[in-house]
Amino acid sequence: MKRLFSILAIVFLMAFGTANATTNAATVATTVVTTQDAASDDAAEELTFHQELKKRFIEGGPGFMGIVLLCLILGLAIAIERIIFLNLSSTNTKKLTQNVEDALQSGGIEAAKEVCRNTKGPVASIFYQGLDRADDSLESAEKAVVAYGGVQMGQLEKNVSWISLFIALAPMLGFMGTVIGMIQAFDKIQNAGGMDATLVAGGIKVALLTTVFGLIVAIILQVFYNYIVAKIDSIVNDMEDSSITLMDMLSRYKK
Repeated sequence: MKRLFSILAIVFLMAFGTANATTNAATVATTVVTTQDAASDDAAEELTFHQELKKRFIEGGPGFMGIVLLCLILGLAIAIERIIFLNLSSTNTKKLTQNVEDALQSGGIEAAKEVCRNTKGPVASIFYQGLDRADDSLESAEKAVVAYGGVQMGQLEKNVSWISLFIALAPMLGFMGTVIGMIQAFDKIQNAGGMDATLVAGGIKVALLTTVFGLIVAIILQVFYNYIVAKIDSIVNDMEDSSITLMDMLSRYKK
């Protein structure tokens, strides 16, 4: 009898252990599947900034969004070209002035002109024009410096006005897209004969996206524009200071 109870107890424990193991395995499997599903949902919901920007751009429609993107591309192209040109136009004016003064004292006008020919930038060009007229008179050299300084300023400011145009044009196009989208949304309300939020929500969202992207383009181009203007002002100040220094050097040389 005792042996029978022992056998029954062993069978019960084995069955209970198997059931617990099955239950635990099922629980673990369910937990893993649930965790994977949650991770998949989080991955689907959490898009990167680039993906989110691309998604919103597509939702905005190819019409006005394409024009706004064209403003950004053209504005950046001009801005990058100007930045490269201005950086190449920058020179060490103190070193150039010292080299020209040393050349004037050692070799005269021709030696100073040779130094200017071998130096890039608007300051060197202005120096060359002033030295080239120095044999006539100081007044003639000063007029040449002033006239050629205006020419160099025009080259520095070339195409900068286009950047300011795109800065103003991009948000205006965005606002126009928003207004047109709102008109279309109200047309849907009128055709439906009643106010339904789901009917017009998509159109209003698309309309607002054009304004957002227009403002983003204007902000980006405005940063580049301010940098370019500051760079031009710096070069122009160097040109003016160097012109005064050149006239002083020529005045001392003539004496």
